[in-house]
Amino acid sequence: MDAFSPTTCPRLIIKVGSSLLVTPDGQVRRDWLATLAADIADRVKAGQQIAVVSSGAIALGARRLKLPKGGRASLEDAQAAAATGQIALSQIWAELLDAVALTAAQMLVTLDDLEDRRRYLNASATLNRLLMLGVVPILNENDSVATEEIRFGDNDRLAARIAQAAGAQGVVLLSDVDGLFDANPLTHASARLINRVDRIDGAIEAMAGADSASGMGSGGMASKIAAARIATGAGIALAIASGRIDHPLAALAATGRGTLFTAERSAGARKAWLAGGLTAKGDISIDAGAVKALVSGKSLLAAGVTSVAGGFLRGDLVAIIGPGGTPVARGLSEYDAVDAARLCGTRSEDQAAILGYAPRAALVHRNHMAML
Repeated sequence: MDAFSPTTCPRLIIKVGSSLLVTPDGQVRRDWLATLAADIADRVKAGQQIAVVSSGAIALGARRLKLPKGGRASLEDAQAAAATGQIALSQIWAELLDAVALTAAQMLVTLDDLEDRRRYLNASATLNRLLMLGVVPILNENDSVATEEIRFGDNDRLAARIAQAAGAQGVVLLSDVDGLFDANPLTHASARLINRVDRIDGAIEAMAGADSASGMGSGGMASKIAAARIATGAGIALAIASGRIDHPLAALAATGRGTLFTAERSAGARKAWLAGGLTAKGDISIDAGAVKALVSGKSLLAAGVTSVAGGFLRGDLVAIIGPGGTPVARGLSEYDAVDAARLCGTRSEDQAAILGYAPRAALVHRNHMAML
C-alpha cells in the first residue's frame, strides 16, 4: 500500500468494529484481540503512538442484560446496554494491553465534544498528553447519553474526527471485508478490490452499497467513505483493511492488502475542524458564480446566495450548497438565518437599508470557511 503504512506514521488511530470484537452471541473474540494488542505493542516499542477507537460496548451490554436485537431495539435499550457493556469493554482492553506492558486509558466522547471548538481543543490536549506518555487511549462514543439527534452513529467517522483531534497522520479502519470493492464481493465473483483512492467522487461513493453493513455494528461502507472524506480533507491518510485475520496490523504492513485513501494537502487545523463538522445548523444555497468565487479564495457575499434554510444564529456552522445540491464548503455564518434570508441576492450597497444597520463584509468570511 504505497504512500502510507501503519508502521511508518508517527501517530496512528485504529478503529475496531463490533463485528470483529464480539461474536454474534455476545462473546468477546479475546484470542484475536490479543493478537491486535501484540501488534500495538510492537508499534509502540518502535516509537509509534497509537490510539484505538473501539466499538463493542452495546453488543457486550446487550448480552449481559439479555436485550433483544443486540441492544438496538430502542434508544433506551442502546443506552442501557452501552452503560453496562462499556465497563466490560474497558476491562478487556486494559487486561490485554497490560499483558504486553502497555497502559490503557479510557475516553468517552459525544458528538458535541468534537463539534464545539473549545471542547474539541480540550479533548485534543488530553489525547496529546496521553499519547506523549506512551499510554494507549481507548475511545468510544458515549452511547449511554447520546441521542438519535446528537450522535456520531458510527465509529468510522468518530475515528476520523479523533485523528484530527490527536494530530494523527493515519487511520486504519479494521473491517470484516478487505477494503472497498467495485461490486459486492459476496454476490459478484468478479468484484475487484480498489487498492488506492486519490479522489472521492460519485463513482467511489456508488461502490458503497447499502448491503455492506455488518450485522452488529452501525457502520457500513458508506460510513467508511464518509470517514475517509473527513480524514483526507484534514491531510490524514485512511486505510480500510481486514480484521478477520490474526495480527491485522502486521498483515496490512506486510501485504498492503486493503484500500488506501490518500491524504489531500492539509488545511490549517481550524479549517480542517470546520470541514469535518457533522452538525451544520443550516444551509446556504449559492449560484455558479458564487461557487467560482469561493474556489478562487473569496468570501461568500449575499449577491451569490439563492436561498437559506435552517434556524442558525450568527457564529453557527452552516453548509454552503452549490447549484446541483452538492455541498461545496462549510463555514461560520456572519448573520442569523432571518437576516441572511433577507439579504439573498442583494448587493452590498443595498444591505444597510434592508437591515437597518451597517452590513458585515460577507455572509461567510473566507477566514471562517473550509472548502470541501
